[in-house]
Amino acid sequence: MRPADSIHLALRAITAHRLRSFLTLLGIAVGIAAVILLTSIGEGIHRFVLTEFTQFGTNLVSVAPGKVKTSGPAPTGIPTSVRPLTLDDARALQRLPHITGMSAMVWGNTEVKGNGRLRRTTINGVTPDMLRVYSVKVSSGQFLPPEDSESARAFVVLGAKLKSELFGVENALGARLTIGNLQFRVIGVLEAKGQFLGIDLDDAAYIPTARALELYNRDGMMKIDLSYAEGIPAARISEAIIATLKARHGREDFTITTQEDMLRTLSNILDILTLAVGALGSISLLVGGVGIVTIMTIAVTERTSEIGLLVALGAPRNTILGLFLGEAVALSALGGCVGLPLGFGLAQLIHLLVPALPVKTPISFVLFAEAIAIVIGLLAGVLPARRAARLDPVEALRAE
Repeated sequence: MRPADSIHLALRAITAHRLRSFLTLLGIAVGIAAVILLTSIGEGIHRFVLTEFTQFGTNLVSVAPGKVKTSGPAPTGIPTSVRPLTLDDARALQRLPHITGMSAMVWGNTEVKGNGRLRRTTINGVTPDMLRVYSVKVSSGQFLPPEDSESARAFVVLGAKLKSELFGVENALGARLTIGNLQFRVIGVLEAKGQFLGIDLDDAAYIPTARALELYNRDGMMKIDLSYAEGIPAARISEAIIATLKARHGREDFTITTQEDMLRTLSNILDILTLAVGALGSISLLVGGVGIVTIMTIAVTERTSEIGLLVALGAPRNTILGLFLGEAVALSALGGCVGLPLGFGLAQLIHLLVPALPVKTPISFVLFAEAIAIVIGLLAGVLPARRAARLDPVEALRAE
């Protein structure tokens, strides 16, 4: 039998029962749409989270006091025997090869008074290199000047939202602020940075690290962030940091976290999440596969005499097998073609209704989903097709 005749017979069998065929391919279409929709949401969230984490750059290393398995500062006010990271430690790390910036950080939540208004917000003690380390820009005025850490003047730089809350559209430069029980003068305002995982980065003030240590009565940094040159392995930077601090402290009583390792781990977790939600959507495909098995089994029963006639005329068993497999694959492929635009359209509709929810549909997912539909049709059609190929021609013709 010529391939063209095989295709013609398969399509004729599908169009002979239009409603039944439509309902069958609809099951596959819904399954494909579910896979596309869920994986699009998963991939969108994946890219959104990675973008959030990389907006400050990727060549970052963070050093925190204490040898712990998890990152983050110790709770403020709780006594600890961990040796603190000092400003001298920070300066020693800044002098290491390939280090392009250093920001020794202390932070807390404090009341800020200025322009007749009162607001509680986050106060960050940072060094002048913070702009370089986090790729932050100043919209007006200047950032903290490069002064000796211990004698840094009481200057403050405001985040965009905090400036708006305290001064509105007025010029804030030169104004006096009271932070806690200390007086500061505003010398700059940062460009708006938006939110980072639900934290408003613009609702904050930045003061010299030494002044923050005084404000919060601390004797060490909460962490030291370092940026390093492009192309330098993070492992080499980590080794240099460990050697320097061990020489100063006598032991490894600190924790190093690299942005590279964190992003790699986070990416792996998000990849697994995307696959998991895609697998949930694949359950609908299994239901569609069961529908194809059912419809093809019915088709074999209904066309017993046709099969017998073909075999009696000399059609090989493989030809009969190919006819029914082709019909099953055609049903699933058509269902996939209907499901792809349906899933893509639903994903875009959700994005329009909920703009904060990122949605991304890579072409690889589209091709993979269509391939899955074809494979499911092939697998679902095997048993009915084998049954059709094994029919005895005499018994099949007698069934008429």
